[in-house]
Amino acid sequence: MPATRTQVYFTRQQRQALDELAAREGTTLAEVVRAAVDAYLAQAPGDPEALLDQTFGSIPGLQVPTRDEWDRGYG
Repeated sequence: MPATRTQVYFTRQQRQALDELAAREGTTLAEVVRAAVDAYLAQAPGDPEALLDQTFGSIPGLQVPTRDEWDRGYG
């Protein structure tokens, strides 16, 4: 897999924890960091408009209070 060299600074505690994790898993520091970045990117939120489009109408029986009820402290 082609990769781009990138310099990252870790705190002493972060580096120690990453080194220990790599040793436990029998892999390299670089592989641990790449896996962590992949996991983080997989959690990144998508396009808000697309997400709203996917959920539009997903609760057809939902009853929303009128603006007057909301202003009066509905509920």
